[in-house]
Amino acid sequence: MRMIKKGYLYQLTFMPILFPVNCYFVEEKEGLILIDTALGFAAKGILQAAETIGKPITKIVLTHAHEDHVGALDAIKERFSNVPVYISQRDHRLMNGDRSLESHEDQTPIKGGVPKNLKTRANELLKEGDQIGSLKAFETPGHTPGSMSFLDIRTNAIIVGDALQVRGGIAIAGDVKPLFPFPAWGTWSKETALKSAKKLAGIQPTLLAVGHGKMIENPLKLMEEAIESLERKLK
Repeated sequence: MRMIKKGYLYQLTFMPILFPVNCYFVEEKEGLILIDTALGFAAKGILQAAETIGKPITKIVLTHAHEDHVGALDAIKERFSNVPVYISQRDHRLMNGDRSLESHEDQTPIKGGVPKNLKTRANELLKEGDQIGSLKAFETPGHTPGSMSFLDIRTNAIIVGDALQVRGGIAIAGDVKPLFPFPAWGTWSKETALKSAKKLAGIQPTLLAVGHGKMIENPLKLMEEAIESLERKLK
């Protein structure tokens, strides 16, 4: 596991060379907000990282319900049983195995794996504008119908899950990068993801933190290039 700190944000990366999977700690005065939990084997590394930082995990926030983002959730909850778990109202359904679509949503199948044996369920359901500590929640559907991103209002750093990727080249969810096509293969709606990417660019973040790839400082120009790339492909 690799850990990199930028401001209040710690990026924990598992399998950084072959198949980088990220989760994050956001440091608060009283403890750590864990954003996503990576794959199942990551629990030990996540707990050790919290011990190294010297603060307890006080909240678990999920960008979406795919297995590489919720894989270690059960194990983390065993250690921190009273810690609340947050996910969007929409992806809570996916977390429970419900892949049905709303009438207003793009009528393409929801893709990607959700662990069938996951025991933990979120007990705090999020919507646009909700605040969790220093984080403000934004609905950024596309990769899944209920994907969310989280802005640290202290620094304007944003954690976007798989709304964008950096590994293999910056890209919006659904835009296939041959060197790392996996997030695109697991994306539900490219058109919806494009709208969400434009929304994220409008926030003008100072730091972009994704599910797969390194953190990028002052990412706006690259985000705009990714938007233009997918717009061309969708024409």
